[in-house]
Amino acid sequence: MTEALTIRSLTTTTELEDVRALESRVWGEEEATPVHQTLTAVKNGGLVLGAFLNEKLIGFQYSFPGFDGNCVYLCSHILAVDPAYRSMGIGAKLKHAQRQESKKTGYSYISWTYDPLESANGYLNIGKLGAVCSTYIENCYGDMNDPLNADLPSDRFVVEWASTEDTKRTQPLYTPDQIMDASLIQWTLTDQGVPSVTDIDERWLDHDIVSVAIPSAFQQMKEVSPSLALDWRMRTRRVFQTCFAKGFQVTDFMKYPESNAPVHFYILTKKEVQK
Repeated sequence: MTEALTIRSLTTTTELEDVRALESRVWGEEEATPVHQTLTAVKNGGLVLGAFLNEKLIGFQYSFPGFDGNCVYLCSHILAVDPAYRSMGIGAKLKHAQRQESKKTGYSYISWTYDPLESANGYLNIGKLGAVCSTYIENCYGDMNDPLNADLPSDRFVVEWASTEDTKRTQPLYTPDQIMDASLIQWTLTDQGVPSVTDIDERWLDHDIVSVAIPSAFQQMKEVSPSLALDWRMRTRRVFQTCFAKGFQVTDFMKYPESNAPVHFYILTKKEVQK
């Protein structure tokens, strides 16, 4: 079906009204970005890309210029796909189209935030696209009331994705067994069948490669045990902040080799030994 998918830049008020309508369906009416904001962004170096299937808008990406004190980059703010069309790789296609457009415009890199406990986003952003992360922001957006973020601090990774470099990885220097053994987060399954943190093993911080386990289905965990979800938030916050302070960077993402696994893993490497 995705063979018929087309992606193009959106610049008119009518097109951006359709974007806002889709965003409302995904995030809720109160969270949708006003058209006057997206319209202003695209007229001033920003970008809104729409993914269409049979001329129906089923996904979009919205970004605007940023400046880090040294260079101008593209700040990717929102990516959304119609729930009826998820798990079709549309998000990845939108990101690759965004990268192509950023090259044309001359941006140095693309940056965006996401919740590090959302494993699907980790797999896309880090595992498939090859973005990297060494910045963790506590409660980045304050209290958020939408279904995905309610009742938890809105902690976020800030990732960077080079516009002009090939980020395809060479053969990994590690095996799945090594990554599971090297996890700073130790866990066990509860009687409800969800993972619970049992310990943080900081001995691995003396190594050049470490891993951090996260729940594979964080939203389902929130429904089963909100207190357990909060514990994962606070424990992983501490671990990632400790790793980043010691010179580690998130460079890969590994799904647990078993189907329906309770956890997946971020892989972190020391910046000076990355390949």
